[in-house]
Amino acid sequence: MFEKWLDSYASHTTSEKKRYRIGTLSGIVGLFSNLILFFIKLIAGWLSGSVSILTDAINSLSDTASSVLTLLGFKIAAKPADKEHPYGHQRFEYISGFLVSIIIIFVGFQFLTTSIERIINPSKLEASPLIFVLLIISVGAKVIQGFFYRSAADTIHSTTLRSAAQDSFNDVYTTIIVLAASLLEFFTGWTVDGYAGTLLAIFIIYSGISMIRESMDDLLGTRPNEQELAEIQDHFEQFDSILGYHDLLVHNYGPNKTFASIHIEVDDSWSLTQAHVVSDHIEKHFKDVLGIDLVCHLDPIAVQNEEHTRIYREVKAILKSNQLNLKFHDFRVEELENQLKISFDIDVPEKTTASNDQLRASITRDIILKVGPAEVVIEVDRLSLLKH
Repeated sequence: MFEKWLDSYASHTTSEKKRYRIGTLSGIVGLFSNLILFFIKLIAGWLSGSVSILTDAINSLSDTASSVLTLLGFKIAAKPADKEHPYGHQRFEYISGFLVSIIIIFVGFQFLTTSIERIINPSKLEASPLIFVLLIISVGAKVIQGFFYRSAADTIHSTTLRSAAQDSFNDVYTTIIVLAASLLEFFTGWTVDGYAGTLLAIFIIYSGISMIRESMDDLLGTRPNEQELAEIQDHFEQFDSILGYHDLLVHNYGPNKTFASIHIEVDDSWSLTQAHVVSDHIEKHFKDVLGIDLVCHLDPIAVQNEEHTRIYREVKAILKSNQLNLKFHDFRVEELENQLKISFDIDVPEKTTASNDQLRASITRDIILKVGPAEVVIEVDRLSLLKH
């Protein structure tokens, strides 16, 4: 709805400056619009004596505080990396979201208490057409605000603004409930104000807890979603010069600060310079195209040794015949004095019930039967991000 205007507003700037400008603008828009809505609802609640309308008003006040924290969050997040924070400050967006969540929960509990008291000691509302007009205006303003936040979130890919958009639409639903309760009491005389306030307070508390959980996930670090992983894997598939890749790790230090590491398998006959050139090319590609700071770890594979290749194929056949159809990597064959040493890692699906020791024992037995006496070392990975 507002995407084109936002793009033109922040055009001719770098991606980080664009993020800061749109994030700051969103915080300012939220600050003033929520403050105006707070006064509109406060007046309506004061004129009617409705605790549910006053609850909704204070919810708008908490949204104003959220906008202040959003402004602060984008300002601090835009600071460049320094000696104490070599990965930048973008995670402060998540901290500001966490603080907003605490404010929302506190407000919810305060008005839960007030609403229960109103249920115990009900009082008649002093409603008028003006009050209903004020509530309808606030609903319309919140709808526009929600679409603005959503457009800004889509433009700069901000989870903070996406949460703000959802919070705005939640406010639309809560204000509609307040309006319906006020109309019902106005026309029927039923005292439902306290009950409506209680429902709203519970909804506010639930929203705050959900936002805390999301902020904590961002701060602790979560697994990339399937779409992001598929995109990363599609780009690795473009590099025919490498034999394979595995052990992907992705670290998020903010919305625009993604670091990753990967093991790439290369022909062990390559020179160190040749392997380094390929590694640099892959790292530069990921930085330029996906904005990911990637570090490649080189795993040399003995593709020129016929005996090692034969053993590799035997191990591959054994793992493929396994009911789990296990994938493996980091394959090594070392020729010791008395016997061979075969080492590799296996990726085990999450739902596998067999223990690591059971898997090792079963696979080792099959390898020795096929290859002959050997020391078999197997590392088990149950948390692999990649799907081969």
